[in-house]
Amino acid sequence: MQDRAYPGDASVLSFRRGAQQRPGSRVRRGPVIRVKLHALSVPFPRLPMSLPEAQDYLDNAECIASSEQVQFALDRLAGEISRELANDFPLVLPVMGGAVVFAGQLLPRLAFPLEFDYLHVTRYRGKTSGGEIEWRVLPGLNVVGRSVLVLDDILDEGETLAAVREKLLELGATRVLSAVLTDKDNGLAKPIRADFIGLSVPNRYVFGCGMDVYGLWRNLPAIYALKEH
Repeated sequence: MQDRAYPGDASVLSFRRGAQQRPGSRVRRGPVIRVKLHALSVPFPRLPMSLPEAQDYLDNAECIASSEQVQFALDRLAGEISRELANDFPLVLPVMGGAVVFAGQLLPRLAFPLEFDYLHVTRYRGKTSGGEIEWRVLPGLNVVGRSVLVLDDILDEGETLAAVREKLLELGATRVLSAVLTDKDNGLAKPIRADFIGLSVPNRYVFGCGMDVYGLWRNLPAIYALKEH
């Protein structure tokens, strides 16, 4: 936070103390009192970075999946999911906020009855490496006895998706499947494997198509990777 003062460093307000008037009499004026008023400082939030800095992330990144490749992967995913869940009347839960773009493009491709809700859990909080899991929003719809499809933007270390699956089974779901737009090829022994995978991406920090870099560039139609240092 930074303080921002209104124009003008200070001003002087003058008034007379003890001004009184009785009916039928003249006004008696008291001594003049002078009060110095200082400028009011009001806190304003500071932006996380400048526009040129934000643009610099994109200008110096490498495109690893074009928008055409992303759309092709979405078409294939829709076919695979439809074959598996078309008769199950599933509950579809995107993980906010990374999966919002993925869900928005995938759902119109699913031509079968489903219910839609969401959940919010994060490990990143605007950083480029994961931390402790933070549950923010659990599903509002009842998951008991349901087949649930979880949508996420990326399967990285797998800790978040594994925790989501465990939580939904704990809440009473009979089956929990997961679909991810990207699966990071990082060589780790992940605690969960996604049932439906759109694209494999290298072991670098990627963004676009709902994935962010320091909270930016979720809106890109293609997928980019930060340059390695």
